[in-house]
Amino acid sequence: MATVDRLARWMRERLHASGAGGFIVGLSGGVDSAVVARLAQLAAPNAAMGLLLPCHSDPLDERDAIVVAKHFSLPIERMDLSSAYDAMVASVQPTVRAAKPSAKAPGWSDDLRARLPLANMKPRLRMTALYFMANSQNYLVAGTGNRSEASIGYFTKWGDGGVDLLPLGRLVKSQVRALAQELRVPAAIIDKPPSAGLWIGQTDEDEMGFTYADLEQYLKGGAQSISPALAMKMERLERASQHKRELPGVPDFD
Repeated sequence: MATVDRLARWMRERLHASGAGGFIVGLSGGVDSAVVARLAQLAAPNAAMGLLLPCHSDPLDERDAIVVAKHFSLPIERMDLSSAYDAMVASVQPTVRAAKPSAKAPGWSDDLRARLPLANMKPRLRMTALYFMANSQNYLVAGTGNRSEASIGYFTKWGDGGVDLLPLGRLVKSQVRALAQELRVPAAIIDKPPSAGLWIGQTDEDEMGFTYADLEQYLKGGAQSISPALAMKMERLERASQHKRELPGVPDFD
């Protein structure tokens, strides 16, 4: 449990340094959010909560999130963002229809490019809801992203990337699953295919076009450890998403 203890202690130190009183975690029903929620409880006993944020989501994801909350006796609140999302879509779609197509983003298919602008509104609405609750409670938003996803920019800028801390930011997906087993996250949650919940039936690996195991091999062994075509794709994604891992750029002159 050394990693668990170190992460909980690190979270506690960040909490005390900020002057905040606890943590809030967006519970998606997946393994990453389950692990972060449990770590938040260990770091701040009686001062951690989960927030369920359905947005035209798969009902099974909410069911799984509730399973996690009950398993760890984690207090939860629920905000259904579907109506807010519908209102946003209705407001922006006329502009989208009128706009000219932009240059194709590297590494993604045309079908995915067409889906993403509206799909990315969901995590940005969730970020807004999480910060509303966090500000109301004087809590920090504990993010659920891991090293695997961060390395290729597989997160929404100012969406699920908009958080106060990333406890799993140095762990690849297999390490997160191992941590979940140590923390006794329910097996059904650990074994569930990872999904960002952007649309019904969406899975991370289908969207990325490769497996987490492939990505982990690349991160640990370098480009020479996987096929040239796959390495080229991952390198493109890594370069194109660099801006997501940095604060906004400012001129380096007066």
